[in-house]
Amino acid sequence: MREEVWNSLERNGIALPPLPCRGRIPNFKGALQAALNLRRLEEYRKAEAILVNPDSAQYHVRRLALLDGKTVVMATPRLKSGFLVLRPNAVKGREGEAATIKGAFKYGEREPVVPKVDLVVEGSVAVDLKGNRLGKGGGYGDVEIRMVKERWGPSIKVVTTVHSTQVVGRVPAAGKDERVDYIVTEKGVFKVF
Repeated sequence: MREEVWNSLERNGIALPPLPCRGRIPNFKGALQAALNLRRLEEYRKAEAILVNPDSAQYHVRRLALLDGKTVVMATPRLKSGFLVLRPNAVKGREGEAATIKGAFKYGEREPVVPKVDLVVEGSVAVDLKGNRLGKGGGYGDVEIRMVKERWGPSIKVVTTVHSTQVVGRVPAAGKDERVDYIVTEKGVFKVF
């Protein structure tokens, strides 16, 4: 399924750099609009701190969250260095730079365990309307979600921002796979059922 989605995104000119998107959470045309649509979600508006994955597709989510005065928590790649905490007052005027991986390492405070967050935004390669998602295959997104829910409570909502073509009929799910509560695309916000 991952191969099909990656191929489709590239073949149809939807994938954006870094390319090729194979082996990655794909960046996509419409990522900014998806991030803008996320702002419509009540859970986003109420959140003071948001865990956002470090992939390029969620760059606009991180940047807009900082501009919206929210603390952004970013897992370091493969969780090797824990988490980076970006506080909006500390990066004022540099939100765009701080929202990149390099900028997050420059401006973020390192935390070995996941700090308090009110919402999780994960990227996906594919997701279905039941909330089953596929990441790039390493399982780190599932680990991040599980860490938040175990430490801060199972009621914390999880969102994925993807291109509408990444929403598929059925994603195979296993016991350790974590589900999302909302899918946000360039076309709108969808609550899973």
